[in-house]
Amino acid sequence: MHAIAAAAPQAQYGGWAYLAVFALMALSFAGIPAVGAAVVGWAAVVASQGKLNIAVVLIVAVLGAEAGGLAGYHIGERWGRKLLDRPGRGLPRRQKAVAAAEAVYAKWGRLAVFFTSTLISGMLRMKYSQFVVWNFVVGAVYVLSVGPAAYGAGKVSASEQDGGSLAALVAGLAVAAGCAVLAARYYRRRKARRSPAGGAEASGKQR
Repeated sequence: MHAIAAAAPQAQYGGWAYLAVFALMALSFAGIPAVGAAVVGWAAVVASQGKLNIAVVLIVAVLGAEAGGLAGYHIGERWGRKLLDRPGRGLPRRQKAVAAAEAVYAKWGRLAVFFTSTLISGMLRMKYSQFVVWNFVVGAVYVLSVGPAAYGAGKVSASEQDGGSLAALVAGLAVAAGCAVLAARYYRRRKARRSPAGGAEASGKQR
């Protein structure tokens, strides 16, 4: 009886909340910035109060990020240049933003998906099969760093922490830190391959 009573608020609150998480994450990855962190953090804190299931929140958020990212890519691929070249006072600013995004892609390669809008990925014609994979990775890293950390922080702030919630907090922070380390390592290797010395060394190995 107690288990049913505890589950009732979750069932009542869960459906619309999960739909909102999916929709807002999709909007965020489709090109509306700053929405994703807020909705994942909010849903994770609500889950820490027992009103949502944290596992479902994380899954729905990742799926929303992937769906929104694919939509953003196609919008950028089809209409990106038209939106960019639209006359108006914002034209120089838009052109400057795209030039900056192109510089990020030149510097970081596929990791640029972490730093730029999915609209830009489509407009610059990033290979679609690569984009699908990398967008999923970005969404997963984003959700699995913010979500567990917010869940654990919500438990701690309510003085309800236990081993599981503390582990979630540490795991979220570890995902973020690990991603930063891997990104820095990837960039160093990419830079070494593109440098004249790196290119000569690679050519020597091929011989």
